[in-house]
Amino acid sequence: MTTPTTTTTAPTGSGAAPAGAGTAARLRNGELRCMVAQHLAQDPGAALTPGRIAAALGRSSGAVGNALATLATRGQAQQVGTNPVTYQATDTTGDAAGAAATTRQTAAAAARPQPTGAAGSAIVTGPVRRPNGQMYHPRKLSGLSDVTALRRLREAGVPALMYGPPGTGKTSVVEAAFDDLITVPGDSDTVTDDFVGSYTQTPDGRYEFAYGPLVTAMREGRALFIDDATLIPPTVLAVVYPAMDGRRQIILKTHKNEVIDAEPGFYVVAGHNPGVHGAVLTDALSSRFAAQIHVSTDYDLAAQLKIDSKAVRVARNLAARLEKGEIGWAPQLRELIAFNRIAEVLGTAAAAGNLVGIAPEADRDVVAETVRNVFGTDVAPLSLGPQF
Repeated sequence: MTTPTTTTTAPTGSGAAPAGAGTAARLRNGELRCMVAQHLAQDPGAALTPGRIAAALGRSSGAVGNALATLATRGQAQQVGTNPVTYQATDTTGDAAGAAATTRQTAAAAARPQPTGAAGSAIVTGPVRRPNGQMYHPRKLSGLSDVTALRRLREAGVPALMYGPPGTGKTSVVEAAFDDLITVPGDSDTVTDDFVGSYTQTPDGRYEFAYGPLVTAMREGRALFIDDATLIPPTVLAVVYPAMDGRRQIILKTHKNEVIDAEPGFYVVAGHNPGVHGAVLTDALSSRFAAQIHVSTDYDLAAQLKIDSKAVRVARNLAARLEKGEIGWAPQLRELIAFNRIAEVLGTAAAAGNLVGIAPEADRDVVAETVRNVFGTDVAPLSLGPQF
């Protein structure tokens, strides 16, 4: 049997600054990694331990170890020793080191007062492009746009839980707010390895540890979105909690008890669909998210998107009955957008029939009645008929 090995092992560390180093200034996302690369590049032939670099920079050995592991993963450093762990510069270390000055200049610029005089992130009011190319139209949240509010919550270190029916735009606003987002899709089959990583076999038969999205987000100071978090078993989700609280640290028990420290900028936001079968918002999960934001369908936006006014009226009527507890489902923005697309291809009657067809069976009669009252005609779910 082949013994598992890894080529990207970061050392453990307490996370505290070395004795005598004083209180180190808080660095911005990626700045420590640039500083470590710069230190390696100054003596390219030397094999340096994380502790030695940490002492020179006045930083914690754990944070430096994480930075070195990230550089090694990117090919901008190489691990050359295991006992003790040592790293050496590569031909591309200079590229990462060259970014140090730019990073410091960016940090200085960010520290200057904004021209608007507003605290934190500049206010965003116009459309924001999502990773899929679609434009997100910000909505109001506590006097700000939702994109601005989420960015300021991140700056303040306040985790946010976005909750509401499926299709209301929870993922859309999170993607618009954070351009460095890493997403973990949650369901009942999600396991701890889906967060922290696991050993994988290489083509030559060796085993290497592949770090998961949680580790990547922590090391690179990125935002982590746990979609459908309340579908994930609580014992699995608990692996994220130490990274969110004051410790900002996790221990990879399956990988030599490696300690991972969160870089500045690391942030966790989650999504929750109340009423979905299996979605359970536990006290442990709820207590970790100080900001809990309800997300509902923006019917004014639906009108701006030129969605059929009758379809919007159906959705509003059903949403009112849903709020009263008379039914358990109403079309959300996702379904309204789909209505327009189906209508363009198959016609309005087919799109209206599809609204009935996608409704849960328990609510289908009510939905059919509402559609009939608004559209003025009986419709039926899409189904195949006789041979064409």
